[in-house]
Amino acid sequence: MISSLRGQVLSIGLDHVVVEVGGVGFAVQATPATLATLRRGEEVRLSTALVVREDSLTLFGFADAEARELFGLLQTVSGIGPRLALATLAVLEPDKLRAALAEGNITVLTQVPGIGRKGAERLIIELRDKVGQLQTAPAASQGTGQVRTQVAEALLGLGFPAKQAEQTVDAVLAEDGALGTSEVLRRALAALGRKR
Repeated sequence: MISSLRGQVLSIGLDHVVVEVGGVGFAVQATPATLATLRRGEEVRLSTALVVREDSLTLFGFADAEARELFGLLQTVSGIGPRLALATLAVLEPDKLRAALAEGNITVLTQVPGIGRKGAERLIIELRDKVGQLQTAPAASQGTGQVRTQVAEALLGLGFPAKQAEQTVDAVLAEDGALGTSEVLRRALAALGRKR
């Protein structure tokens, strides 16, 4: 999976940017807010998600890993594909989206074109607990948030359940928020080993 791209911005369209990496131009779908931060000819680094379909490979780009994580989370709900997930992030900033899901705010969620009342209710039911855990995590600096995401993804890759991985990482960071990625991973693995 392509999880990030760094390269020069070749062109910017209404819904995508072309980033040249090693002589290859990658078309990356992105929200208007993300596209507005880019300038032609400048170097950019985007967190990305590759969506594989029978007839296409599509890259979606985000300003940070947090938005990419929410993009993936939204698609776990039936009826929400990558286009609708991207539209949701275009209308609602990550903090506003998490707050709406945690509070069960149907009015905010139905502002997204393509999400009606039933769709909003389904999003709330399926994602409330998942985003609630993110919100109750210790108030983290950008660096800590990145460490949390990286370690949680590493634990998922090792086969631990998402909820258990996230709770363990949060517990380690609550003890000491200044730890680096490798130390947080080491302590999280030690804690998970004791629970087994």
